[in-house]
Amino acid sequence: MAACLGPLSEMRTIRTVLEELDEQNQPTRPETPDSNPNSTASTSISIMVMRHKVERIFPVYARGGLSPRSDPVGFSGSVVGDSIWDAVRLEAKVEAENEPILSSFLYASILSHDCLERALGFIIANRLQNNTLLETQLMDIFCDVLVQNRGIKRALRMDLQAFKERDPSCLSYCSALLYLKGYHSLQTHRVAHALWNQGRKVLALALQSRVSEVFGVDIHPAAKIGEGILLDHGTGLVIGETAVIGDRVSLMQGVTLGGSGKETGDRHPKVGEGALIGASVIVLGNIKIGEGAMIASGSLVLKDVPQHSMAAGIPAKVIGYVKEEVPSLTMKHDASKDFFEHVAIGYEGRSNGEDAA
Repeated sequence: MAACLGPLSEMRTIRTVLEELDEQNQPTRPETPDSNPNSTASTSISIMVMRHKVERIFPVYARGGLSPRSDPVGFSGSVVGDSIWDAVRLEAKVEAENEPILSSFLYASILSHDCLERALGFIIANRLQNNTLLETQLMDIFCDVLVQNRGIKRALRMDLQAFKERDPSCLSYCSALLYLKGYHSLQTHRVAHALWNQGRKVLALALQSRVSEVFGVDIHPAAKIGEGILLDHGTGLVIGETAVIGDRVSLMQGVTLGGSGKETGDRHPKVGEGALIGASVIVLGNIKIGEGAMIASGSLVLKDVPQHSMAAGIPAKVIGYVKEEVPSLTMKHDASKDFFEHVAIGYEGRSNGEDAA
């Protein structure tokens, strides 16, 4: 607990923190006769300036403008110039001012911490703790892994950017960090995966079990997941042990990346970079979903799907090719008119005794 929150003597009131943030984040702008730094307009300008700063430094996955592995900011320790964390703190400050009843919650969850990793560790520990797996124990585990692992430090920021940019219901970075169980499930998996690779497999499986119980998301700790991932809603998501998911992938609720039997070894799907997998899609076996491919909702995929193609149906078939280079960023996952024409033609063929394939 102390490692994440610091000594009690250093804990300050919410008012002190908000005043310091006002001084740190107040944007430079021309003075006008009727300007009021405490007005709603001033607060709105502060948010706009900070968001512009974040988008300038982290345009990474939102618009595909940079290479997925480009690193505009080095993340080590308490990051200097960490614009994502700056934006989260500013948004939390504004929310505390606008909704005073949440000020204690926002202070404990975000404003009392010195970096994004410790805030995230606190938030997830509070959501996963129970009578036998204590909050303080979980915080120690999360803080230790999140603060020390450079890869996770980068990935959790890219994931936060993905949730903010691709989910239209996500109001802010702060709301994604505080409330979205898809984000919490994904970051807990990253910690569990690190523990699994360290040989702490029982602890990793315990975290998997708690995430499944609390969030309804079941991701095996050994599964390999890239950066800039969106787990939209997350409910009912299942990802098997040998599954591999590339960067910038978006997965809707109810997706299963599973095996096709009782075989051992490499037996789960491999999803290429930038793929978009719709709601309730089931992908079974050691098959490949190509880069930039899109799987329509409700499909059952049993064979490889080529790059930048659209597959739909039970079993899924390629019905065309997507216009977007990276469909996971546009989030246009409806099958469109072409799909229904394909289904209608197939139905007519079967009714006439023809081969619909």
